Amino acid sequence: MSGRLVLLRHGQSYGNVERRLDTRPPGAALTPLGRDQARAFARGGASRPAMLAHSVAVRASETAQVIAAQFDLPHVELGGIHEVQVGELENRNDDDAVAEFNAIYKRWQLGERHVALPGGESADEVLDRYVPVLTELRMRYLDDDGWDGDIVVVSHGAAIRLASAVLAGVDGSFVLDNPLDNAESVVLAPITDGRWSCVRWGNLTPPFYPEPGATPVQDAVASSTDPMG
Repeated sequence: MSGRLVLLRHGQSYGNVERRLDTRPPGAALTPLGRDQARAFARGGASRPAMLAHSVAVRASETAQVIAAQFDLPHVELGGIHEVQVGELENRNDDDAVAEFNAIYKRWQLGERHVALPGGESADEVLDRYVPVLTELRMRYLDDDGWDGDIVVVSHGAAIRLASAVLAGVDGSFVLDNPLDNAESVVLAPITDGRWSCVRWGNLTPPFYPEPGATPVQDAVASSTDPMG
């Protein structure tokens, strides 16, 4: 096994700028800054990916298009890896909606994955559609002794953090303390017995410890940034 899975959050979208819970595909497009962020990722010293994939959302496909242009690389769309579906909170950006989303997301990260967002998904439902896609990529490519290179998958912040925490055993409190900025990634390396190791989370490397005294839910409500990171 000589490749890794790079789960890349898309570049900034217009929904992010407006701090909207924009989760239902196709969703908002990238801003000019979002395109610059995608370009910066491609130019950031990473080697040419062996494969580039993206979710069905416009912001993910546009991010992949920018990266593909830099590497002269094809890109493929994958179902099942779109953002957590927030149901009745969709397209809201008021403090009450952001607080409700973050409170439930916190419960997921602390082990209550059966709890669903109002009219939306539970963590278990997100994982049931998301994890098999990553497992298929691993079995078809990364577990092949002849495969060489990373697979970059352009996806979405809340879903990436949820799946990565479960697959690699990353502490839920750390996940809550460390959202992903636009065009930041989580890097997973396949290890023995079908397990994964998280080798990078944004700009951080193991060990991944929660920040003492952090209040991620309150911070997310008070912040002007989007809540989906």
